[in-house]
Amino acid sequence: MEYSAKIDPYGFREYDARWVYEKDINDEGIVQLGKGLGTQIIKHTKKNNPRIIIGQDYRSYSEHIKKKLKEGLISTGCNIEDIGLSLSPMVYFAQFNLDSDAIAMVTASHNENGWTGVKMGIKKGLTHAPEEMKELKDITLNQNFINGEGNVKKIDGFQNIYKNDLITKNPLNKKIKAVVACGNGTAGIFAPEILRGIGCEVIELDCELDWTFPKYNPNPEDLEMLHAISKAVKNNNADIGFGFDGDGDRVGVIDDKGNEIFSDKIGLLIARNLSKDHKNSKFIVDVKSTGLYSNDKVLKENKCQTIYWKTGHSHIKRKVNTDNALAGFEKSGHFFFNKPLGYGYDDGINSAIQVCKLLDKNKKKMSEVIAELPITYQSPTMAPYCRDNEKYEVVENLVKEITNIKENKTKVDGQEITEILTVNGIRFSFNDGSWGLIRASSNKPSLVVVTESPTSEGRKMKVFDFIDNLLQQTGKVGDYDQKI
Repeated sequence: MEYSAKIDPYGFREYDARWVYEKDINDEGIVQLGKGLGTQIIKHTKKNNPRIIIGQDYRSYSEHIKKKLKEGLISTGCNIEDIGLSLSPMVYFAQFNLDSDAIAMVTASHNENGWTGVKMGIKKGLTHAPEEMKELKDITLNQNFINGEGNVKKIDGFQNIYKNDLITKNPLNKKIKAVVACGNGTAGIFAPEILRGIGCEVIELDCELDWTFPKYNPNPEDLEMLHAISKAVKNNNADIGFGFDGDGDRVGVIDDKGNEIFSDKIGLLIARNLSKDHKNSKFIVDVKSTGLYSNDKVLKENKCQTIYWKTGHSHIKRKVNTDNALAGFEKSGHFFFNKPLGYGYDDGINSAIQVCKLLDKNKKKMSEVIAELPITYQSPTMAPYCRDNEKYEVVENLVKEITNIKENKTKVDGQEITEILTVNGIRFSFNDGSWGLIRASSNKPSLVVVTESPTSEGRKMKVFDFIDNLLQQTGKVGDYDQKI
C-alpha cells in the first residue's frame, strides 16, 4: 500500500536530523530522507555507486528505521556496508578503517524514547554542518532525487575491530578503579570492555542494554545519572566515574570524592597533560568554556595556543580539522582528539581513556589534580526565551552595543572591557579575567548566557546583572530556564 511521506521540516537541525518517530516522520518520510542523503552524497563524491557505512543504536525501532533509510539510499545508487549495532564514534571510525565515501548513524543520542534521528557525514571525521543540513533538507523536501541501483553488504565483527583499536593504542601502567555508567544505552556493550582492556578495574552501572531506559536517559548532563555515578564512586572507593550518553560520543566525569567536574575543566586538565608531550600544540574550545585556558601557566610553558570557537560539535570538529589542532573540548562533553590520539571526531570512550592516562601519569587523586586549577566562579548555562525569528537580530544589536561600550571605555562595575570575541554571538572579557557570553541558541527559541569570574561570586553576579539589564532593554527577551 502506497502512502505519502510525512517529514516535519524542523527535524533538520544544525548538525543532524531528529524527529519523534511516526508523529513527526513516518516510514515513507525516512525512505525519502535516505533518497535525499544518497543524492547529496553522489553529488559531493561524484561517484555513481558511493560506499556508505551505516549503523544503529539499541532503541527498539532503530533497526527498522535503518532498513527504511537503506531503501532510500539504495534507490539512488549507493552501496551500503552495514556494520550493525554501533556507537556513533564506531561508525566514524569505520569510515577511516574501511575507507568509505560517507556514513549514516541511526540514533537519537540521549533523547527520550520515541525520538529517532540520523548523524551523517561525507568528509572523513566530519559530520554535517549547517550548510550541508540545509542542502539535505532542500533536496529531501523538494524530492530532487537521483535514481540508481545500489546494494547492501553486511560487515560482521566490526565491533571488535573498533574496540581493539582503542585498547591496543592505550595501555595503562597502573590499575585505575573506574565506575562506568551507561544508562542502559548502547555504550554498555563497549565502554566496560574497552576500559578493562586498557587496564582499568571496572565497576559497571546500568550497562545492560535496555531500550526502555528504566532509570534515566543516558545523558551525562542529567543530574539523576550524575548522582547515581557519584554514589557508586563513593560506595566503591573508586578513582573516577564516567557517564556515557546514548550513542557514546560524550562523557561526563565524577572525581574520587563524588564531585562532578565540568567538562571545560576536564578539557583543561587533559590539555595540560597532553601539552607536556606535545609542545606548540593548538587546542580548540567553545565560547561557553572557562576563561582559564587563555592564561594557563602549563599551556604557556609548553607554548600551546587555545582558540575559542563556535559552540556545536560540528563547528569544533571542523575547526580542529582545519587548524590541525591536537584536540578540541566542548562544554557539553564532546571532546575531539586529532592524530596521533584519534581521528578528529568525538568519541566518549577515547575521552575517558585520556582522563585515565592523566591519572596514570599522576601520583595524585583526581580531586587533587582538579584542585590545582585556579578557582573560578562559573554560572550554569542560562537560556532566556527569545523568538526564533528575532534571536539573531537581538544578538546582532547587542554586539554593536557592547562594542560601543568597549570603544568608549565605559566601565562596568569599575572595569573596562578589554577584549571582545564575536565568532558566535559576543564574548567580552575584563582586566581581571571575568567574562560574559551572549549568543543565540542553535536549536531552541532562546539566547544562551554564561558568566564567569576568577575573582569572586560578586564579580560574576555584576557581569550577569550587566547582561540581564541589556537584555531587558531590548523588550524581546522572556523568562530564563534557570537564573543565578
